[in-house]
Amino acid sequence: MTRDALVGTALAGYTLIDRVGEGGTATVYRATHPTHGTVAFKVLREKLRADKTAVARFVREGGFGAKVTHPNVIRTIASGEVDGLPYLVLEWAPGELLESYLRQHAPLPPDEVATIVTQIAGAVGAAHQVGIVHRDLKPDNCIYDPETRTVKLLDFGIATATNATADQRLTRAGFFVGTLMYVAPEALSGEIVSTAADQYSLATMAYQLLTGSLPYAAKNPREMFAQLLKAPPTPLNKANPDRLFTDAVEAVVMKALARTPADRYPDTVTFAAALSAALTDPFPAESEGGLFSKMKGLFGR
Repeated sequence: MTRDALVGTALAGYTLIDRVGEGGTATVYRATHPTHGTVAFKVLREKLRADKTAVARFVREGGFGAKVTHPNVIRTIASGEVDGLPYLVLEWAPGELLESYLRQHAPLPPDEVATIVTQIAGAVGAAHQVGIVHRDLKPDNCIYDPETRTVKLLDFGIATATNATADQRLTRAGFFVGTLMYVAPEALSGEIVSTAADQYSLATMAYQLLTGSLPYAAKNPREMFAQLLKAPPTPLNKANPDRLFTDAVEAVVMKALARTPADRYPDTVTFAAALSAALTDPFPAESEGGLFSKMKGLFGR
């Protein structure tokens, strides 16, 4: 394996210990600092450093991250440029990517789902309060510590201000940003979306946490795109025959997945509260074929 040239070096007062992750736009290192202790040191990938849009997004990520203060948001400690290298210094949080945890444990118990969704909703709500739409809510952008059931939201790289003008957008008209499996239908045009788009993405995550599946079962991106534009999502209780839920739980999730933003909940926090309340129903679904849920449905007719 080729040794990373930055590992072991000191940049802006931070010593880079090892590389812990790499995405399409940035590389993340575990680093130490005399004052801040262990941190995540994030640098823009070399191939993107000459791309003005990529650099602008990276700088904007630092600005948005510093603006959102919440216990469930990864704190932005510093940002800048050293030797032509744009960087962000972020809080180091214990745990693993929620995406990795889901691959091993989904579907999750209802009480764990309620805890996770509530925390993410609070984090996103804090961003919305300061005029920021995240636009890329997904398990891969959350750090989760299963021991404490603590979630931390990260990556404001494609976030946008709710009052952004067309000239301030970093997305070309007709192109969407985000991750197709979690993106709201209204975002597919590439236009500025409202906070309701984040609620849709969070509802998609809740659906996945509860069932181990996604609302759409497309075979490829083209099919997924078409389904998001025209087809209704699969009802929650048809996603996994071994995980059936009360009508109330299904109604909450499907409302937040409504195609029209106005048909969703007023905000993400309201959605999370409704979901938590529904999941504490005295007739919870059981993993063995959803027996209690089935019986309740029969006697409730």
